Amino acid sequence: MPADQASAGVAAWSEPLVVDTYLPGEPDRYPAFLDSRVYQGSSGRVFPLPFHERIEAEKRPHAWDAVHLENEWLRLVVLPQLGGRIHVAYDKSADYDIFYRNNVVKPALVGLAGPWISGGVEFNWPQHHRPATFLPTDVSIEREADGAVTVWCSDHDPFARMKGMHGIRLRPGSSLIEARVRLFNRSDETQTFLWWANVAAAVNDDYQSFFPTDVRHVADHAKRAVVDFPRVAGEYYGVDYPARVDADHPDGDRLDWYRNIPVPTSYMVTHTDDDFFGGYDHGRRAGFVHWADRAISPGKKQWTWGDAPFGWAWDDNLTDGDGPYVELMAGVYTDNQPDFSFLTPGETKTFSQFWYPITEIGPAHQATRDAALRVDLPEEGPAVLRVGLAVTHAHPAVDVVVRGRDGRVLDQHRVAVAPGSPAVLDRPLPEGTVLDDVLVEARAEGRVLVAVDGRSVAAQLDAEAGADGTDGTGTVDAPAAAVAPPAPADVATVDELFLVGQYLQQYRHATRSPEPYWREALRRDPGDVRVNVALATLLHDSARWGEALDLLRTAVTRQLAWAPNPADGEPLYRLGLALTRLGRGAEAQEALAKSAWNAAWAGPASLARARLLGRSDPAAAEQLLRAVLRRDADNLQARDLLVLTLRDLDRREEADDLLHETLALDPLDQWARHLAGRVLSDDSPTLLDVALEYGSAGYLDEALSVLDLAQAQLPRAAQGQVNVGPLLGYHRASLLARAGRTAEARRALVSLHAVDATRCLPSRLDDVTVLLEAVRVVPADGLAWSLLGSWYYAHGRGADAADAWRRALQGDLDDAQAAVVERNLGVAAYNVAHDPEAAAEHYAAARQLRPDDSRLLFESDQLAERRGVPAAERLDALERQSALVLERDDLSVVRARLLTAVGRHDDALAAVRARRFQPWEGGEGQVLGAWEAASLAAAREALAAGDADTAHDHVVAALEPPTTLGEARHPLQTTAELHLALGDALAARGDDDAARWAWRQAADATGDFAGMAAQAFTERSAASVTALTRLGADDEARALLRRFDAFVDELAATPAEVDYFATSLPTMLLFQDDPQQGRDAEVTRLRHVVAELWTGLGHEPSPVDPTTPDPTAPAVTSGDDAGRP
Repeated sequence: MPADQASAGVAAWSEPLVVDTYLPGEPDRYPAFLDSRVYQGSSGRVFPLPFHERIEAEKRPHAWDAVHLENEWLRLVVLPQLGGRIHVAYDKSADYDIFYRNNVVKPALVGLAGPWISGGVEFNWPQHHRPATFLPTDVSIEREADGAVTVWCSDHDPFARMKGMHGIRLRPGSSLIEARVRLFNRSDETQTFLWWANVAAAVNDDYQSFFPTDVRHVADHAKRAVVDFPRVAGEYYGVDYPARVDADHPDGDRLDWYRNIPVPTSYMVTHTDDDFFGGYDHGRRAGFVHWADRAISPGKKQWTWGDAPFGWAWDDNLTDGDGPYVELMAGVYTDNQPDFSFLTPGETKTFSQFWYPITEIGPAHQATRDAALRVDLPEEGPAVLRVGLAVTHAHPAVDVVVRGRDGRVLDQHRVAVAPGSPAVLDRPLPEGTVLDDVLVEARAEGRVLVAVDGRSVAAQLDAEAGADGTDGTGTVDAPAAAVAPPAPADVATVDELFLVGQYLQQYRHATRSPEPYWREALRRDPGDVRVNVALATLLHDSARWGEALDLLRTAVTRQLAWAPNPADGEPLYRLGLALTRLGRGAEAQEALAKSAWNAAWAGPASLARARLLGRSDPAAAEQLLRAVLRRDADNLQARDLLVLTLRDLDRREEADDLLHETLALDPLDQWARHLAGRVLSDDSPTLLDVALEYGSAGYLDEALSVLDLAQAQLPRAAQGQVNVGPLLGYHRASLLARAGRTAEARRALVSLHAVDATRCLPSRLDDVTVLLEAVRVVPADGLAWSLLGSWYYAHGRGADAADAWRRALQGDLDDAQAAVVERNLGVAAYNVAHDPEAAAEHYAAARQLRPDDSRLLFESDQLAERRGVPAAERLDALERQSALVLERDDLSVVRARLLTAVGRHDDALAAVRARRFQPWEGGEGQVLGAWEAASLAAAREALAAGDADTAHDHVVAALEPPTTLGEARHPLQTTAELHLALGDALAARGDDDAARWAWRQAADATGDFAGMAAQAFTERSAASVTALTRLGADDEARALLRRFDAFVDELAATPAEVDYFATSLPTMLLFQDDPQQGRDAEVTRLRHVVAELWTGLGHEPSPVDPTTPDPTAPAVTSGDDAGRP
């Protein structure tokens, strides 16, 4: 702490924090077109962000910018360079880290764009996880008159360019940690968002998460499953929780204890009337409370990797020795993941969340911002009430009052308490008193700090014990689990078609588009206003402005058919936006002016009109902007544009006053900072946004000036940030052309030929506009066509993308740029034109341009697999590029699988042993699968050669894989094949008892975990049937096989589709395969397996197509989900 702040109520200072760090490797140079990737239950697309695929293997000391906050109770460290997360929150009085302190920065491949770290508090918005979690924020320290200090962190989100800002506030004498949040939609479109504060808590067998006493049910992601809480009456995440209860684990079915959850598991509270939750370490007798107003903050969630080897492997991937953690997430404007809310154009949402430490009292039964309270009364013996009280400020005199139901005071006791000194009281009550009879409150300074109704605690205890009339299931009032929407043709009404489409769009669903629902609605009613507007919005956002205009005119015609003054101004507002994009400003003004008759759209419409006026009529612009601010004084864009307008009107003192107010409201508003002459962000994309703000209102010289500042900051770009260098040039040329400086504009375009375009991707509609202008001026501008193609493809315009990329190849591109375009054309050929051979030609051209590019080699191999290239041929191609294979985990896994497929399993084992792998969350099992396949092949070969000992060793190695794989077996994944092989090896060694034990393990392991879900049967289930025959249990084997056979029949009869409720499917990546073809192939393989098993049991197999390959042959597929684009 600086000496000059030693006496301050809150000390705050900036000082780098040196932390051992594993830095991410260089991100991929190719666009990541992850249109169908499922991530955290919603879309996993990352465009325009580059994608990271590797973390450095060695750590090194790294100095991270840090802001330190400290008062008498707490010490905090905030890391602005890592998304503004809280890195340390230390309770000085208890010598306890309130949140999980990770003493290394060790990213794993968990984040939306790759790197993600555990520990502290991550602030997730506008989706989960924070897309910019590994990118820097701007930072400012605000000191308040009462001594409180707030550390503000702000950035523009990489997708919609909304401004998110959170401030970590500490007050003198208080143990409260406040997160003050301001979310501003600076776009002219309605956007969706969620906000989850993701708190990590260090856990062990003594750690318990606690929720309000009225919580009876929790839900999975998207509410696809709802179960009782805390005791689970049935299965959850494939785990039979009642079966986990025994004499040694009487609470084994409770989800509130980390030790009871063996698999990666999320659960979110479905309902509570309270505002708090938290976690408590009974061993350390310390924990924390989160509090936020439930009117806007219903989200209360726990996540864990699971207390089993699978989860421990992930713990090791994320820390060097700080152990496991759970995430106790607090959601605002959201109660589930995914669960998105709306931000209208120009809207600001502000709110606060609070955390504070508790000690000694146990998990709280009630909590406020002032205090947490727990009450316990034994059911038997003397009526002695134990009261635990923890507070956030010192109170020399707190009255703890116990009343009966009739209001009579049963006990009253005065105590002195402070954040570091809780009160734990044992107070005798009249004989026969039970919890149902009492109300307990803590009062100080004439008000109630916190109160608990004993009835709510008793009801919670009854529910836990199954004494609430539901046998512990709690299913009487259980909310219904969510269901997938029907196909468009099966939706009954146009209204429902609109709402289903809106839901899919709002929740950013990865594999279901709203467009088919809206098209079906328009087929039934072509003039429906809401549907035409919704579909027009979709088209507008993909730069199809002419088509959007047609739909909007249809909507407005219907809307105004009976009355000229509609109740809803949105259709006219969106009509104005489309007309503006099409350069028809006068018509746009008319539409926007009429839309402003409706209060909901008056603010956005008036701001849009002021921009259209530019500098032509500052007096009229002032009136429009003041109208915006009368409705919403927080609108930063209106405030900043009004400053410029007042300056144009030569009213500089008014302008300066307004600017001062704006910077007090938001010290990190970069436009306001530029207007004030302050130091700006060093983030070039943010500065580009500021330049476009100026340009949108006609302040061209100012816009050019900010572009120059953005250009100067390019060398300081954070790794993982979009390279906007070329975009700055295209915007500069556009601004110069608007200023009438056409020769300079053309020179600006020509100069872009020498600009580094690596990882440059457009994201704004304004980017599309200037790129289209560029190719009109210079039709041979290959870079502009390339960037347009990438934007088109990322926005569902595959055919237009391919056309733009072909035009790019006709222009002037260097080899590196041409390789990107050829690769992109290969992706489009496969996914859009469905022409694998054309795709292969484009990839060959790309590889010729960049023969040493391991990414291209991997994607080329994935394409070869889909084209049916034999395993030996694919392996030969990889062996000729062995150095490139070693650069990538995914290629190394592919090579190992192919080696096994061609009989070189010893080489496969050696290759896997020689590498430390880094798995992706949700894509686990690829390396382990390659290891198991090679180990099994080696064991079978050894057994066939009569070497039972070697066979045994190989199987044991498969069952106990090396930690260098970076992953462990999921607890629900079957080991039937491995235990069958183990039993065979043991039998060959003459150890019959051990062999029978192993075969019984195999026989009992019928279920499996595949495709990120528990499965009743997979191909590996065949080993269970075979194991039963080894045991002589042929009747049992036949019964199992009949169930297996019926499962295959049911699978064949079920149309294939991607699981609507999938939470994480990273395997659905670059190349988009037909789910039905995959299902048909799976059914064929399973029918072969079942037929072979029936033959083995002496029965005639079901007819099988003789042309179908024998599935018992060694697998030749590589597991295309081993890698990530």
